[in-house]
Amino acid sequence: MDKIYYNGDILTMEDTRTEPEAVLISDGIIAFTGSLKEAVRAAHQPEMTDLNGKTLMPAFIDGHSHISLVAQFSQFADLSGCESFADIKMRLTAFQKEKKIGDGGAVIGVGYDHNFLDEKKHPDKNVLDEVSDQIPVFVLHASGHMGVGNSVLLKEAGIDASAPDMEGSRFGRIPGSMEPDGYAEETKALNLLLARVYAKIPGDPKAQIEKAQELYLSHGITTIQDGAASGQDMETLFEAAKEGLLKADVVSYVLVGEEPEKLEQEYAELKKAYWNHLKLGGRKVILDGSPQGKTAWLSKPYVGEEEYRGYPAMEQEKVQTYIRNAIENGVQILAHCNGDAAAQQWIDSFEKAMEQCGVSKEDNLRPVMIHCQTVRKDQLLRMKNIGMIPSMFVDHVYYWGDIHLKNLGEERAEAISPAKSAFEQGLCVNFHQDSPVVPPDMLHTVWCAVNRVTREGKILGEEERVDVFEALKAVTINGAYAHFEEDKKGSITEGKLADLVILDRNPLKTPVSELKDIKVTETLKEGETVYRKC
Repeated sequence: MDKIYYNGDILTMEDTRTEPEAVLISDGIIAFTGSLKEAVRAAHQPEMTDLNGKTLMPAFIDGHSHISLVAQFSQFADLSGCESFADIKMRLTAFQKEKKIGDGGAVIGVGYDHNFLDEKKHPDKNVLDEVSDQIPVFVLHASGHMGVGNSVLLKEAGIDASAPDMEGSRFGRIPGSMEPDGYAEETKALNLLLARVYAKIPGDPKAQIEKAQELYLSHGITTIQDGAASGQDMETLFEAAKEGLLKADVVSYVLVGEEPEKLEQEYAELKKAYWNHLKLGGRKVILDGSPQGKTAWLSKPYVGEEEYRGYPAMEQEKVQTYIRNAIENGVQILAHCNGDAAAQQWIDSFEKAMEQCGVSKEDNLRPVMIHCQTVRKDQLLRMKNIGMIPSMFVDHVYYWGDIHLKNLGEERAEAISPAKSAFEQGLCVNFHQDSPVVPPDMLHTVWCAVNRVTREGKILGEEERVDVFEALKAVTINGAYAHFEEDKKGSITEGKLADLVILDRNPLKTPVSELKDIKVTETLKEGETVYRKC
């Protein structure tokens, strides 16, 4: 059926900033933009939708997140907003009671942040032993880069005084000894604990994916990323796709340690093309940790430290090997880089791998630097010469800007997420929320990028503020470019998919302080309503 939308503001997100009077959709495709009279003439018995002054624009495109983790976390205790160890224990105990978790089970909590606890530190195994000394208890930090297990979990995972730290990862120790205190930092250490507790949690993974998908759709996002997929994540998403449960497009990037070549062969129909709304986008490598957790790898020490500046997750030669392998297999590769030393490793490694493979920027590889928290201006120029895409977690300015001032000092903190500098270099910047780290709320992200205000109300890096149109590009057409989909998505252009969102206000006409208050009233995927605000 043909559909016509009219009588509202229509933001095409084309650089010409045209605002047509009407949009005609036919068979899920944008068939015409222009005057209402011409749209009616071009349509066949159209369904007419009066926008009543609302704003129609391209649906949002997720630059980087983890839908599989959003799905999994929906079944755990929510520790966000906890202000003390007592709060954490209370929520975990209440969750255990509510879910009737007994012998053979486990208690998991997610979202605590030591920066905002009264104790100003992570809990340890003794704190969690007070929740239970009979079953495993585990809590994951809001960043996803650190967590803590109780004594039962440490014993089940075989982590004792003889357990060594691993490349790019470590365990906390009781002062003056090698005895673990329950703390685990970065992927390899965390996985030893997570593997034990996840196996004890019952649930329906496909139903969880559906629930997570609804969250994204409610925020106007119709292209979702699974930015660090495991083999199990791929299996769950594939089964969901096979059963027709995916309404949004999901682009999966497999972690390099998960045998990506094998998975690319196993799911060959997903490579670079959607099948029932699921696509394999490429591969993902993690090069450092979290700035708010002080594990991001910096070129200069953290404030208050003589030498400590975080650390790398892997050796450079290994990084180059992963890049060469991706280039040789014709797949895109993304890298998690929060610290400027990690950014330097990624840029150096990519340049070297390109030289070894005999490729150039013109080969359109589109590698992505994920997060870019402390990327420097000199590095942005080198990224441009590579054709590397900055995907910025600009929400950090609000959520952890005050913490960055303490950890990084004023000069470096002011320069986090340097979106304006990246736009001025001509880079195709996109934004993301790294969900489940923060909710997949694109309009809050736009507000963050335009205002750069911290939780405590400080303006952080005024010179890195972007204008509203630039911020909207970062969550629409630029996001499409990062997924090699700019010919199909990201703008209201004839011939593209009718992936659209209706907002209660026009972001270009809204006071910038109120951008985060704009509401999504409806989300359309290929012309069909997939979310409507009640």
